[in-house]
Amino acid sequence: MPASPSSSAQAARAALAARLRELMLDAGIDGKELSARCGWHPSKTSRILGGKSAPSETDLRTWCTACDAGAQAGDLIASLRAVELMYLEWRRVHRIGMRQVQQESLTLHHRTAVCRAYVSNVVPGFLQTAAYATALMRSITEFQGTPDDVADAVAARTERGRLLHDGRHRFVILIEETVLRYRIGDAETMAGQLGHLLAVIPLPSVSLGIIPFTAQRRIWPLEAFYLFDTDQACVETLTAEVTVTQPRELADYHRAFAELAKLAVHGAPARTLITTAIDTLG
Repeated sequence: MPASPSSSAQAARAALAARLRELMLDAGIDGKELSARCGWHPSKTSRILGGKSAPSETDLRTWCTACDAGAQAGDLIASLRAVELMYLEWRRVHRIGMRQVQQESLTLHHRTAVCRAYVSNVVPGFLQTAAYATALMRSITEFQGTPDDVADAVAARTERGRLLHDGRHRFVILIEETVLRYRIGDAETMAGQLGHLLAVIPLPSVSLGIIPFTAQRRIWPLEAFYLFDTDQACVETLTAEVTVTQPRELADYHRAFAELAKLAVHGAPARTLITTAIDTLG
């Protein structure tokens, strides 16, 4: 697993390494003896214990056997999988296409009462039209060189839009004005997408704020991130999605969202920014 910039993932990896060290100590052996029993070089043991290298599931089973603790392998494997889910490379999760990831995102939104989203690059998925989502996801597929299942992925992504109307979920959204101007697809696609934003503003489940170009910045533009209740944040980078669960880190994202919200306009001023963007499409 690649190194993650998230302290949540780093802390989870360190906790797993600490558990492996405890097994070794409980067995009364050192790293050299454990390596011999496992049949690998001592440097591998050192990298795992130092959190520099993530063990595979096979490595964990071998480690537990070497420490006469085979019964603990299942629990450790579950911990490893949880760590891996904190840093998901897009190429890895899209290796069989994008539909599965979209369905998993729908599941996460279903169990979330309040989703807060800040975007500085594209319209958030649950507000995307089919045409906009198709143009965006096709460009992502081409860039990553992953299998093309765009039609199925778009259907799964736009399914999230239904949550805006079921009365059980609330969406608090902050969009940089740049998102209204970036051309995803052709002019007709963009006009349809911007028109859809105008249509969702009156919904009781939606609070849509737009941060104007002219806003005096209290906080700089950030990478897109989503806050799911108070439980976790998902941060989208070019190459990966980082899941944040560590309380201190979560607090920083909630604080950043609150500061960004102070810059946003809502209601009539937000509608004016959207209609102005539509007018520039020609």
